[in-house]
Amino acid sequence: MDYRAVVIGGGPGGYVAAIRLGQLKQKTLLVERNQVGGVCLQQGCIPSKALIQAAKTYSTILHQAPQYGIHAADVTIRWAETIRWKRQIVERLTRGIHQLLKGNGVEYVQGEATLVGPHEVRIRTAEGVRDVTAETIVLATGSEPVGLPGFEFDGERIIRSTEALELETIPERLVVIGGGYIGLELGMAYAMVGSRVTVVEIMDQLLPGTSPDLVKVVERRLRRLNVQALTSARAKDIERGNDTWSLVVEYGGQTQKVPFDKLLVTVGRKPLSHLLGLDAVGVQRDERGYIRVDERRRTTVPHIFAIGDVAGTPLLAHKASHEGEVVAEVIAGRPAAVDYKAVPAVIFTDPEIATVGLTEAQARAQGIPYRVGRFPFAALGRAQILQETEGFVKVIAEEGTGLVLGVEIVGPEASTLIAEAALAVEMGAHVEDLALTVHAHPTLPEALMEAAKAVFGQAIHVLQ
Repeated sequence: MDYRAVVIGGGPGGYVAAIRLGQLKQKTLLVERNQVGGVCLQQGCIPSKALIQAAKTYSTILHQAPQYGIHAADVTIRWAETIRWKRQIVERLTRGIHQLLKGNGVEYVQGEATLVGPHEVRIRTAEGVRDVTAETIVLATGSEPVGLPGFEFDGERIIRSTEALELETIPERLVVIGGGYIGLELGMAYAMVGSRVTVVEIMDQLLPGTSPDLVKVVERRLRRLNVQALTSARAKDIERGNDTWSLVVEYGGQTQKVPFDKLLVTVGRKPLSHLLGLDAVGVQRDERGYIRVDERRRTTVPHIFAIGDVAGTPLLAHKASHEGEVVAEVIAGRPAAVDYKAVPAVIFTDPEIATVGLTEAQARAQGIPYRVGRFPFAALGRAQILQETEGFVKVIAEEGTGLVLGVEIVGPEASTLIAEAALAVEMGAHVEDLALTVHAHPTLPEALMEAAKAVFGQAIHVLQ
């Protein structure tokens, strides 16, 4: 065989798998059709959070800095410069991945790969076609946005998240179809820099699947940003005029027209598995197109593995990276398997939402008796200093034992605070472990300690 492993797809699952395989001295080829880093680095996680940070900074200068006695005159945001700054971050990180691949002995080819046999991969590049053989193959091709019939992407007026991250001018009127995490993250960012934003969500709440008490905190912020959020609403059609286009929405038993300059469609993602030649080699997919895998990420063909979005939900970059490391260990002959007990999920709205482990609804569904400890950021000195007092930390613990089942956070730096909670769930900690751990003061993580104490009515800085 030419290689011990060929990894198809260079996103956060694929490039991590390739690097770890290189570290384990397995001869590895990584094939990526676009740029290493995949959607996450090139059109997703990194660029979106860069723009969100820029928007948040601008909003802070306008609305919070005066409370500190800091007054800036004629504050403007030059969005084209912001986009260039975002691109520089992506380019630096892309170069870093290339250096890591090279430093770990991984060969890299930019091209489109297809399985043409159980151990054969055909790679089409700008230079031509190359066939290689491998003892094992790792499929890490990710996912792509789902289109909406009647609202096909044109890249100009009707856009996906990819184009939304490249707009060099701020749209005066932005309409978002889909009130999930992608739609709300980008919608709120553009609202903070001046767009008039309308979100249309077919379900009865924004961020479907997220605990309603967390969503309510974000909804309050949306109202302050003058974002119009229409739930239980259906996008019906587009009315195209000479100068103005409008989205026709069915809402509250009536039909209304919402004019827009840009229409962002974010109604979900689907796996990129249909172009790999899976049927020819016997790799099975489920009814949604996700590749079937076991706990070691083996497909129905034992020497072929699948990781990340193409192998099923949750569609999270860090989940893909974890699976990439597991697969590398398995290929190198080491004992390893995935464990999803403590996979955190983060929504970078304002304020942020982060969760890990079981929610209250999941604990109830599983018949697990539980108690809840809650601590509001408004009672925390550090949050007062930051002028970010919206939200709370919630600890869900098993009744009697105090085992930490899950943690939910909505508030400042939730994306950072969830790391300690994830460790608690992963190690099987009890609320006493969190409560008795001395936390530095004044800091935001104190809220997790206080919420743990609140499970049994022992929180100091809130009445119970």
